[in-house]
Amino acid sequence: MTLMAKKLSITPRTKKIILIVFWSLFALPVLAILSAVCWIRYQADIPSFEELERPKSHLATLVFADDSTTVLSTFHLENRTYVSYEDLPPHLVHALIATEDVRFYEHSGIDFTSLGRVAFKTILGGDSSQGGGSTITQQLAKILYSRQKRSSLSGLGTFEKANKMLGIKLTEWGTAVRLERSYTKEEIITMYLNEVEFGSNSFGIKVAAQTFFGKQPMDLTIEEGATLVGMVNKPTRYNPVRNYETSLTRRNFVLSQMRKAGYLSTEQADSISKLPIVLSSFQVQDHTVGTALYFREMLRRTMTASEPKRSSYINYEDYVVDSLQWAEDPLYGWLNKNFKADGSKYDIYTDGLRIYTTINPKMQKYAEEAVAEHLGGDLQGRFDRGLKSLRNQPFSNDVDKSTVNSLMKRARRDSDRYRNLKRAGMSEEEILQTFSQPQEMQVFAWKGKERTYVDTLMTPDDSILYYKRHLRSSFIAMTPDRGEIKAYVGGPEFKAFQYDNARQSKRQIGSTIKPFLYTLAMQEGMSPCDEVANVPQTFIIAPDKVWTPKSTDRDEYIGNMVTLKWGLAKSSNNISAYLMKQYGPEAMVEMMRKMGVGSYLDPVPPLCVGAANISLYEMVAAYNTFPSKGMYVRPIFVTRIEDNEGNVLARFSTKKHVAVGAQTAYLMANLMQGVVNSGTGYSLRSKFALTGEIAGKTGTTNNNADGWFIGYTPELTAGVWTGFENEQIHFQYIGNGGGSASALPIWGLFMQKVTKDPSLRRYYDKTAFDCPVGYTVDLSCTGAGTSASAAPGPGMSANEDDGMGSPNFDGEDLEQYEFFE
Repeated sequence: MTLMAKKLSITPRTKKIILIVFWSLFALPVLAILSAVCWIRYQADIPSFEELERPKSHLATLVFADDSTTVLSTFHLENRTYVSYEDLPPHLVHALIATEDVRFYEHSGIDFTSLGRVAFKTILGGDSSQGGGSTITQQLAKILYSRQKRSSLSGLGTFEKANKMLGIKLTEWGTAVRLERSYTKEEIITMYLNEVEFGSNSFGIKVAAQTFFGKQPMDLTIEEGATLVGMVNKPTRYNPVRNYETSLTRRNFVLSQMRKAGYLSTEQADSISKLPIVLSSFQVQDHTVGTALYFREMLRRTMTASEPKRSSYINYEDYVVDSLQWAEDPLYGWLNKNFKADGSKYDIYTDGLRIYTTINPKMQKYAEEAVAEHLGGDLQGRFDRGLKSLRNQPFSNDVDKSTVNSLMKRARRDSDRYRNLKRAGMSEEEILQTFSQPQEMQVFAWKGKERTYVDTLMTPDDSILYYKRHLRSSFIAMTPDRGEIKAYVGGPEFKAFQYDNARQSKRQIGSTIKPFLYTLAMQEGMSPCDEVANVPQTFIIAPDKVWTPKSTDRDEYIGNMVTLKWGLAKSSNNISAYLMKQYGPEAMVEMMRKMGVGSYLDPVPPLCVGAANISLYEMVAAYNTFPSKGMYVRPIFVTRIEDNEGNVLARFSTKKHVAVGAQTAYLMANLMQGVVNSGTGYSLRSKFALTGEIAGKTGTTNNNADGWFIGYTPELTAGVWTGFENEQIHFQYIGNGGGSASALPIWGLFMQKVTKDPSLRRYYDKTAFDCPVGYTVDLSCTGAGTSASAAPGPGMSANEDDGMGSPNFDGEDLEQYEFFE
């Protein structure tokens, strides 16, 4: 015992060492905590309360339809749209808390109990299932305020990186505590679910619910909510599209955590965990998905426009038009004209603006459907069946090889492939070689009227030719009184054909130009029932040059006295040439300017038969003057812009000016009704069975390269253009490529859908064009020469667009003159 006592005896020195070690172990954590608190208090870059109130998040700009609730599309870098706590289903909140922070309602930003668990079980015990110990508030702080700091860790040494990581972690703790002091628990949950990334280009719960399940957050089922909550930490690994089984396991883990936390009974958790993950509505919400995509891009171009510079324009007229827009249209260049309170510009991709447009969601849907039904369901098939007769498919046989080579060279240089390889440093020869090498690619294809994409193997050159043979079409509908654009389609499929044929493209307009000339005649006192001789007209172009427009009338009509109504209904070149002789090209140009056409117009006689390149946007707005009782109404497509908190930043209203007299507009409506009732637009009655008052005009250019139809009712104006990317690709026969065959059916299909929709009754309920007060005139043309009042007789079909012989003028005859260059 004595020996053992001696062995157990502790010397004063040893006792002192033990006490020092004991108190050191006790004091070190306290000192560490005090040091951390002091560092956070005096050194950490913790956001201020003002920054906490306005965290710098990338919010998607929302583009709303005319009902102010339907979101047509978004502009975004991170596709994020905020949702309020009231719009979150309770089970979604429960799933998040049970999985990520079960003590969420008990801590004040940092859960020391969880940290202790992690320290002992994860670090010492090697149990990685315990997680990282970060609270939901800490995770939110990390998302909002330390993203950039973490990105700066690359390139640092191990010690420097560890030291900086410690500082970042302490900053996150301090930020989490301040968040808890600044916001309620419900607000923190809401901010977290609005900020967190869910993968597949979806940021925030609202976009994630739409992307994966096609639902609003409140409509998510328990299993769907659990699936999304399971993705928040590792959105790629737990993405049900990419890793279904892993995602299913993770979802069931979330359900088990909800059961442990008391949010689900054992029976509920077991039952729900047996359900599969159903993704029938999965669709990535990127810039090529959704409705009104051509409109969205046109809106972006308009709002981001810079002040025009003359050096950037080939045509002076285009420079003038854009300069006037810059000066007079507050929406044009809005992002470069308006600034925030701090002097910075608004960012359409990150500031969460709310843009309220005039687009009607139903009419937009009907317009897109009409384009698809006609192009995919009918017209593209007709063209494809004729490809075998072409030597240089898809180019017409009258196109020489050098022209084909030139068009292909331009197409290669305009391609993304060429630009990317050029930037990569490849030589011209090396780049061109790649265009002849087969590549795996996905190409657009019609499956009936449905749009689809097909995996295939072809050379880039073949893919260029493949896309060139696809028909393009554009459509715009607007209201006469307010000029509101209700539907806007720039092409058959935005993802495949992003060029906007509605406003960017300017194509030859053919006989749709003739109503401007007839408007001039009506304004000068003529009447639809006035008779003129149907004979060819010859113009002296120069002392030694003459031009006679090619007649588009049948021989039996030549030499007769015919009414102007008949002339426009049959799109007679002879009658248009007669009117051009009476008033002259300068007067016609002036009339078109009054009616809103700003494109280049050469004041020469061939203008009377369509020798002008104009956009569909301009043409529809100009034709809208007729149902607007002579008022030119500048098209409007945005009514107001708000910031992300609902504060109104700008409002927009319609601008008008008198273009022609109300009596002239009324007479033109009568003239153009003849086109529909007995002329080249008759299929709207016979085939599409449309009733009520409709006026309009078809148009076809040389070789059927462009087909047009612009028509209007008392309450709606709409126009269609159909053609190919290049004019050298076209139908061989007018029965396929004329305006009444290629463009008018889209107008007819659209209007059929509109008139069958009771919710759109206000756009077709009015049965007659308003006659000016006190104006009386007999427009029956009773007893006049060849009346247009009769329906097409034997030997005339509605497909015989533009006078039984569509070419409005002979290009070969005109090429010798400078004005046709």
